[in-house]
Amino acid sequence: MKLKRFQHALFAAAVCALFLGSSQSVVAAGNIERGKAKSVTCQACHGPTGNSENPAFPKIAGQYRSYLLHAMRAYSTGERTNPIMQGMAAPLSEQDREDLAAWFSSQKGLNPLQGQR
Repeated sequence: MKLKRFQHALFAAAVCALFLGSSQSVVAAGNIERGKAKSVTCQACHGPTGNSENPAFPKIAGQYRSYLLHAMRAYSTGERTNPIMQGMAAPLSEQDREDLAAWFSSQKGLNPLQGQR
């Protein structure tokens, strides 16, 4: 009898864990091709691969993925302030940010260690 109660309690705990875990959205790792497709708006300032020719806009090609994610999140929340970037970053989903970071970090540019990661 005690074993049956234990099994029921264990089952209930597993079901609760499943529901609690599923309440958070699942974000897949960034996809380079999706990031490339989503980067069209970014290209106006940062260039097709993130290597801006205009010194007014930073080169983001080859930047670390984690840095790009941090920057986009910071613009979205207002932690970093730039009216243009805040407007661009605000509507991005976490998946959009992951994809864009995958695309720009995969490009030849700033990171001197590229290809060694």
